[in-house]
Amino acid sequence: MNRSFKMASFLFLGLAVATSACKKDEEDISGSEETVVSVEASYFTAANTNTTITIVPCTLSDGTETDCYEIVTTSMPTDHQMGPWCPDNISDDASAGGIWLEGGVVYDVDGAFVQNMASFYNDTTWQMYDANGDIYTTDTEQECIDAANPNVGATYENFCVECIPSYIATVSQTWTIPVTPVLQEVAVDFMTAGQPGPPPGQSTIPSTRGLALNGVEFSAPAPVNNILGAYTLAPFDDAGGHVNVNQGYHYHAATGLSYAVAQDDGHADLIGYAMDGHGIYARLDADGNEPTDLDDCRGHYDEVRGYHYHVDAAGNNNFINCLKGAYVE
Repeated sequence: MNRSFKMASFLFLGLAVATSACKKDEEDISGSEETVVSVEASYFTAANTNTTITIVPCTLSDGTETDCYEIVTTSMPTDHQMGPWCPDNISDDASAGGIWLEGGVVYDVDGAFVQNMASFYNDTTWQMYDANGDIYTTDTEQECIDAANPNVGATYENFCVECIPSYIATVSQTWTIPVTPVLQEVAVDFMTAGQPGPPPGQSTIPSTRGLALNGVEFSAPAPVNNILGAYTLAPFDDAGGHVNVNQGYHYHAATGLSYAVAQDDGHADLIGYAMDGHGIYARLDADGNEPTDLDDCRGHYDEVRGYHYHVDAAGNNNFINCLKGAYVE
């Protein structure tokens, strides 16, 4: 992938020099002493001073009555640049556009990518540029809203959908996660789009995977089939994020640009927390290795961090696969 220059320009923006010092408690889980690491609220405010955090009483999905952090964010990161997303012309290089996630691979959305889409997807309907090589791109907030509609129809066929941060200047998000995670015997899958809600009396499972330390949502996988099926392209920026006017700016991949907390022992950096309060760490450690003992949720245990998750490869349009802890309903 030819994006080393622009990745390098952001690589150290969000890397905190803080260590892995977190509050630890010893708690009896499934009959054995295990390290349980509470959420460190100060990381959120260090990553984005626009974030506010309060402690509120809450009830978790397993009935546990406990304290939670209520985290209010603007969904606008301050630790890295947002965008660009769509290049202007098929002659533009990678610095003019974002990225696209396909088949486990991260592709630069440069002019050549747009020019080659008919071949890339083996479909001659793709023609996202005019005779001058100028790429058809949404230019207004209303066009952004209309083009993002799943039933967009033919109006925006062959458009690159670009929603810009000024459209979400007033968007605020509130997240509630347990201060201290409560591990469960059985993991739960995330709610997926189009899935009916749970029967009365049963818990509502979140679809959001977690929250980056900078206050940006780790979102469910982007509906790439719906996007491509409408003959539109909605690129992510180099940080793996894009804008929805209702959802705000949110991530669909972890690319290493957001604020992170380095670990003293060379373990992968802490980059956020899941909705159950367990830490979410980068995929690779300081030596470039991925853990080999991850469970189905992409989590495992160590004595320093307790149970925690490692994100999936960016090209997979995914973070973690399920929740191993109780969550706020």
